[in-house]
Amino acid sequence: MIVNASPALMFLLISFGTILGIAGTDLILPAIPAMPAALGGTAALAQMVLAAYAAGTLVGLLTFGELGARYSRRTLLVWSLSLFAVTSLLSAYAPTLEWLVILRFAQGAFGSAPAVFAPGFIHGLFPGDKAPSMFGRLGSIESLTPALAPIAGAYLMTVAGWQTSFIMLAGFAVLCAAGSWAYRQSLPDRAEARDIHQSYGSILRNGDFLRHGLSQALSLGSILTFVFGAPAVMTGALGMTIGSFILLQVCGIAFFILASNASNALARRFGTERMIMVGTGGLVLGFLLILHYTSLGGRSLAVLVPLWMTANGAFGIRGPIGFHQAIVASRGDHSRGAALVVAAILGITAGGTAAAAPFINIGWWPLALASSLAAILALLCLTLIGSTAKEDG
Repeated sequence: MIVNASPALMFLLISFGTILGIAGTDLILPAIPAMPAALGGTAALAQMVLAAYAAGTLVGLLTFGELGARYSRRTLLVWSLSLFAVTSLLSAYAPTLEWLVILRFAQGAFGSAPAVFAPGFIHGLFPGDKAPSMFGRLGSIESLTPALAPIAGAYLMTVAGWQTSFIMLAGFAVLCAAGSWAYRQSLPDRAEARDIHQSYGSILRNGDFLRHGLSQALSLGSILTFVFGAPAVMTGALGMTIGSFILLQVCGIAFFILASNASNALARRFGTERMIMVGTGGLVLGFLLILHYTSLGGRSLAVLVPLWMTANGAFGIRGPIGFHQAIVASRGDHSRGAALVVAAILGITAGGTAAAAPFINIGWWPLALASSLAAILALLCLTLIGSTAKEDG
């Protein structure tokens, strides 16, 4: 049976699909230490359970970006969610840790499709002037997942074992796939006939796309690099508890949500390009202040939390409208455009995290330095890469 649904309901369905892909890492995280004892293998191999998912996600992003430009995004979304459910369920019953690593690669690949197709769906569901605000709401919803999913995963681990998180992911994916199939007529699909057939190469040669795509990836990469390294710094080098990290993260996410939901109104009032520049400049300022404070030996949360909120608020101002500008610059090839931006975010985050990792036991400043450099590069992309976009303010 095919039924129609309101844009608001479809937005919730799209958001739920993207959350599943993010939860594939964060919900499983608390179970990683228990896997060697349950399945055999080493702690190092257990870490590959996370790495394999990230690698699969990267492959999936580029693959679905290409497929989404050629075939029905509605059909691909249903298939991807269904296969994500299957691989999640198989992961729960993996006989060995080696098999789990293989299944996790496939799970990450299939779970990446909603992130690729979401921008195109949102762009089609909502008028041009409302789409950026919906990107802000999507970012707000997604930002809660890294904060809440590990807590839920830890609870599930305690009450029912490590397999429960995988079973839950499978169940939610089935529900999301069923909803996507039932309401498929309400999802904007790829145009059946396209006069201009692009490729990844043609999009990468577009100055507007490079300008906004790279600055978006570097901006979010700077935030994620800091987030991924913060727990190790706080519980290791600084001797704090995980509760301190939760406080830092909750305050940052709260400020990001407030700023991201105001970003579209600010862009209409002062101009999109201007607010992207202001947000990026604020991000640079926030991280440079963190770097200055921590390089002098500062470690007080009373100082770090407000500075971290400054960086998150600045990204909230530029994040939704910056991502929207990158999608617009892909000139209708939303699937490939979104895939390239998200893939760049993953690559920059991985690079920044790897660069800071050998010095993580020193304290905050190596992490702050890596994030500061990424933010500065984001600002340079905006100023040095030429743009043909017209100011809309």
